[in-house]
Amino acid sequence: MEVNSQFLESAKKQFLYYKMLGEKAISQLDDEQLFVVANNDTNSIAQIVKHLSGNMLSRWTDFLSSDGEKEWRNRDDEFVDTYKSKAELLENWNKGWDCLFNAINPLKPEQLSDIIYIRNEGHSVVEAINRQLAHYPYHIGQIVFYAKLLKKTEWESLSIPKNKSGDYNSEKFSREKSIKNFTDDELNKLK
Repeated sequence: MEVNSQFLESAKKQFLYYKMLGEKAISQLDDEQLFVVANNDTNSIAQIVKHLSGNMLSRWTDFLSSDGEKEWRNRDDEFVDTYKSKAELLENWNKGWDCLFNAINPLKPEQLSDIIYIRNEGHSVVEAINRQLAHYPYHIGQIVFYAKLLKKTEWESLSIPKNKSGDYNSEKFSREKSIKNFTDDELNKLK
């Protein structure tokens, strides 16, 4: 497989992985926990989700043909709690991710060097994708960390549980070598 094709497939898998990570963290929380703020200078998980969704809708709508900072985007409003429930939050979360996957799924390897603009600044498609692959995991890490703090001892680990690395590695190395595969539903999002 050509390097540009590998890059696109890898980027799609990374976006999907971080989407799933955020959803697994959010699923462990009660509705009211989504709106908790530690202090006036922090954002609730709901605000972080609203920001991610707003960013995705702005960046990925007409990705190749219009500036990634849309005139209709109100970034400051993304940091104001307006969601009424987890269901509403997840609906907007999915709108953002659907917009992202609808934009990157049809990309062709030869388009990776095309120039797109974000706030009038030119980026190759590769740079734009990498920019978001740095931005989204940053915020999803915040969601995971905050969710873990809110759940305290009731938290179900999303990776290797604390003090379980040996067990995890023993189980992994007892298997044949393989390439990570996604479920059919997950793969359909990549198409």
